[in-house]
Amino acid sequence: MKWKEHLKTINKHKLTVMSLCFRAGLYKQGLLHDLSKYTPVEFLVGAKYYQGTRSPNAAEREIKGYSTAWLHHKGRNKHHLEYWIDYSLDEGSPMTGMKMPIKYVAEMFCDRVAACKVYKGESYTDSSALEYYEHSKEHYLINPDTARLLEFLLKMLRDNGEELTLLYIKHRLLHKKTY
Repeated sequence: MKWKEHLKTINKHKLTVMSLCFRAGLYKQGLLHDLSKYTPVEFLVGAKYYQGTRSPNAAEREIKGYSTAWLHHKGRNKHHLEYWIDYSLDEGSPMTGMKMPIKYVAEMFCDRVAACKVYKGESYTDSSALEYYEHSKEHYLINPDTARLLEFLLKMLRDNGEELTLLYIKHRLLHKKTY
């Protein structure tokens, strides 16, 4: 019955992201967030490799060397930095991270916070999402400006809390044309 537990996990994640997005003023994105997780290519893999403490995509990747669910997911969800990887115009670098639109960086922030809340449970703190990002950032192919904005938001969360950070996103960040 791992599929039921997997469904509970993705529903909890989706509802948590939706709540954060709504509070940040990202209403459409909150409603549409991660709908691809309910498609067979993602859901069946998630149910098969479900563990409850981390993404099932990691387990599939460890066994197969890649994750079909992740490849499908990242190509359909603009809040993932991997969606924004493209060929570079610089001769020395074949691929590069493109600068993400502000609304998707804000959704990525909400997604990371929600994932930490779901997977860490009672041990979640406002530092969790930043700690997870810092643990993994060396292998990210992310635009430097996008990385700076995401890190700024994660540090704001750590230092000032969730409410202030979401208010900043809603009333300041989303009204900027660029960053």
